[in-house]
Amino acid sequence: MESKKGIIFTGAIVGVIAVLLVKFGNPANMGFCIACFIRDIAGGLGMHRAGVVQYLRPEIMGLVLGAFIMALGKREFNSRGGSSPFIRFTLGIIVMIGALMFLGCPLRMVLRLAGGDLNAIVGIVGFAAGIGLGIFFLNKGFSLKRSYKLSKTEGFAFPIINVFLLALLISAPAFIFFSEKGPGKMHAPIMIALVAGLIVGALAQRTRLCMVGGIRDLILFKDTYLILGFISIFVFALIGNFALGYFKVGFIDQPVAHADALWNFLGMVLCGWGSVLLGGCPMRQLILSAEGNTDSVITVMGMFVGAAICHNFGLASSPKGPTPNGQIAVIACFVIVGLIGYFNSEMSSIESKVKGDVKIG
Repeated sequence: MESKKGIIFTGAIVGVIAVLLVKFGNPANMGFCIACFIRDIAGGLGMHRAGVVQYLRPEIMGLVLGAFIMALGKREFNSRGGSSPFIRFTLGIIVMIGALMFLGCPLRMVLRLAGGDLNAIVGIVGFAAGIGLGIFFLNKGFSLKRSYKLSKTEGFAFPIINVFLLALLISAPAFIFFSEKGPGKMHAPIMIALVAGLIVGALAQRTRLCMVGGIRDLILFKDTYLILGFISIFVFALIGNFALGYFKVGFIDQPVAHADALWNFLGMVLCGWGSVLLGGCPMRQLILSAEGNTDSVITVMGMFVGAAICHNFGLASSPKGPTPNGQIAVIACFVIVGLIGYFNSEMSSIESKVKGDVKIG
């Protein structure tokens, strides 16, 4: 699956599955959205009380378990962690704030465009700009330092938690929240969504599918391998949307989207910048978590907390547009990511060394 044919095939399957999930009940242009689904799970667990986005999305559990099973089968499961955990947690929060300003992760951005939502073009431009900012810091020696080998118990914990979440979804105890209206109420049947997640997770694990990695590698190395996966997702989702009559071109009145170009752009700049520093987009973080990478697990936990913060403090956008609180939060997050980038790169260490030499002299 390392060949270009393999990742094009993976993109085709993901694109078709995303459209079919809409047909089976998911919100339009939201067959798959890592940020939106993490937000819904956070709501289902009571981390926030936005009643329209509360549901334990089995696509996420399937994604993790599919990647976990594939990693075990291919002997690629490797428990490791300890690389700047709190910074990763913070960046996870920030990536989620950016994504919920735009109302979608990089994967949904592509799916929105395939459904005719032209606001996604603004998002893609912003996302690429954010990746460019991240590359600037990578070129300046940015690093979150090395990770360390851990016990298998550490690596198994996250997949086991996802099995537990699936059990909660099926048993539906009273302390789990389920939306009675809005996007949270719109979902495919559990088994269909779970199988879809298992397939996408297994394929994404084998091909290293990652939107951030695709644009980053294209800019840095002129390598088209990863970006071909998302081009394939777009093409096949576009074909599926046309076939099922879901394609609706325009900026206005798109499903679960707003048309404020500036904040769509800035939200995805933030999402792209933070994701480059983390080493992968939200979907890639889930796949790495399933492979035993606890640094990615910490990042995903940050995304859950970020989703809760967004809805508890009025930061998340809605189809009506961004909120003032959300706009302030995005600007503040730009400052924080800039500081993280600077103080974890060779720029700060060189400057400190120069000052130290001057003082000694």
